[in-house]
Amino acid sequence: MSAGSSHPIDLTNQFLIAMPSMRDDHFAGTVVYLCEHNERGALGLVINRPTEIALTKLFEKVDLKLARDDLNEAPVFYGGPVQTERGFVLHERLDEEGGHYASTLKIDGGLEMTTSRDVLEALSHGAGPRKVFVALGYSGWSAGQLEEEIGRNGWLTVAAQPELIFDTPIEQRYDQALSLLGVDRSFLMGEAGHA
Repeated sequence: MSAGSSHPIDLTNQFLIAMPSMRDDHFAGTVVYLCEHNERGALGLVINRPTEIALTKLFEKVDLKLARDDLNEAPVFYGGPVQTERGFVLHERLDEEGGHYASTLKIDGGLEMTTSRDVLEALSHGAGPRKVFVALGYSGWSAGQLEEEIGRNGWLTVAAQPELIFDTPIEQRYDQALSLLGVDRSFLMGEAGHA
C-alpha cells in the first residue's frame, strides 16, 4: 500500500547527464536526450558518443545515396544499448508543408524522433529536415527505473536545448550540458570523492 499519491515526474525533452560515479559502461560520461518519459518508462538517445560509421556509409548499407553534402561526414551515434541494429533519427519538427513520416514521435518541446525509412529517403533526395541526428540503438528504462537511478544520484537533469544536440561539437556536449545547470565537471569530481 502506498502512502499518499505522488505526481509522476515527466523528464521528456530533458538531458540526463551521467554523474562521474556512473559505473555502467553504456552510460559513463554520457548526455542522454529523453524523447519520452511517462508512467511506462523512458526512452532516450545518447547524444555524445559517435560511432566509427559515417552517415554516407549507413545510407549505403540501406541502399540509398545521401544527397546532403552538409551531412556526408557526420557520424552515426551510439544511441544506447537497446535495438542497436535499428536507426533513430532525431530532427527538428517539420511544418505541415514539409510532410510527415510514417513512424514519428512528436516530442513536447519541438523535436521529433523518426524510426521509419521514409526520413532517410527524403534525405537521400536532398530534402527532409535540415537538422538531423542519427543514432543506432536507444536507451530505455522500465517504469520507475530512471527515477530510481536519479534518486541514487546517477544522473543530473536539465531542460534540453536543441542547439546542444545539433550545433555543439561532440567533445563539448557533456561540459555544455553541465553548464546549463551552472555546474563544472571538476566540482562534480570533487563531490564524488575523487582526487
